Amino acid sequence: MAAAAGRRAVWTVRAVRDMKLGVKNLLLHKLRSLLTMLGLVFGVGSVIAMLAIGEGASEEAIAQIRRLGSKNIMLRAAKPVADSAAGSNNARLSVYGLLYGDARRIAETIPGVSRVVPVKQLEQTARFRGRSLDMRIVGTTAGWFGLVRRELVAGRVLRPDDDAARAHVAVLTEWGARRLLATRHAVGETLSLGGNSYEVVGIVRSDESEGGGVQAPDARTDAYIPLSTARERHGDVFYKRTQGSRVFEQVELHQIIVETEDERDVEPVARAVQRELETFHKTKDYEIGVPLELLRQAQRTRRTFSIVLGAIAGISLLVGGIGIMNIMLATVTERTREIGIRRAIGARRSQIVSQFLVESLVLSAVGGGIGIGLGLFIPWLVTLLAGMPTVVTAWSLVLAFGISVGVGVVFGLYPAVRASRLDPIVALRHE
Repeated sequence: MAAAAGRRAVWTVRAVRDMKLGVKNLLLHKLRSLLTMLGLVFGVGSVIAMLAIGEGASEEAIAQIRRLGSKNIMLRAAKPVADSAAGSNNARLSVYGLLYGDARRIAETIPGVSRVVPVKQLEQTARFRGRSLDMRIVGTTAGWFGLVRRELVAGRVLRPDDDAARAHVAVLTEWGARRLLATRHAVGETLSLGGNSYEVVGIVRSDESEGGGVQAPDARTDAYIPLSTARERHGDVFYKRTQGSRVFEQVELHQIIVETEDERDVEPVARAVQRELETFHKTKDYEIGVPLELLRQAQRTRRTFSIVLGAIAGISLLVGGIGIMNIMLATVTERTREIGIRRAIGARRSQIVSQFLVESLVLSAVGGGIGIGLGLFIPWLVTLLAGMPTVVTAWSLVLAFGISVGVGVVFGLYPAVRASRLDPIVALRHE
């Protein structure tokens, strides 16, 4: 025990001595040491910054998908291409989209389904005391607010009795309420939607995205009304005028949101829904989106993106390592006589190796530390100037710093070994 403790003490003393000597030698050439470290500084900084930018972009995309619910399946009406081409030239009725019967059959016949929310959408102009705003009226049930969660700002959301009574009530998004109702207290006001009067009973937090696409159930300008009221006041036939043509469309439901009982049921239920729709629809006038599949794909993409960005940024670390090897080889040449003197007075090869390894280790560690600071500053600057979200993870800091130190050791090993193998007599003769 005493012998082992003594050996540990000797090794500690030697390590401290070599560290002091290495730092002293580097400080003799401050500018050269700084220039040598720059490769690692920029390498570590770029690795951290690129991973932070990639992580931020991926997190934003994944957060948007998660908001749709990992247990949800999104169905959306889609006009067939043939109908679109014909409708552009003729004033005729185009019938397509999801049906009330689809929502009923999915809820009643497919196992694993816990809730089905039908949605009808139409564009109308909202008016209030001389102000007007183009809004999207969303006819739906109270279950919509349980599946697409939005923070309640004021008042209440739709209730089941609103749909049963065909109530003339509306819930607005915060974005739309501020632009239409301005500074007035919105809840309790009466506004006109498409020429019909509705009482505002609640305000929900706006979705900052613009909506659209099979995966977006809402938009910033939504006004939610009971589905029964939408059917009674607006019907299922919609008139559009596009590029001088008159288009009549009959769409019962624009969206159906299906919630499964468990996340494991999502894919089997999605396949069952697909078969159900294929049976009752002669043409494919619908789209199916599964947020869970998108979430998994986004996670796979994030991993690939991080690996690619890390590999690209890691090249600069390799360049920094080559710089360390170059400067250490030059140092060995400069200090050949010093090495010969140390060897002549009894220094072992391992002591020479440790001396030069300590110098390369100090270079890489200090460069890595400065690089971490640079890597934290760049994402902050990107977020400040460009508004892009960035996420600096602890593992990226550890990875970048660890690679920096590893590069210093690997590229400093050859010069250190070369220095230790110098013949003392030849080294003493060196001028």
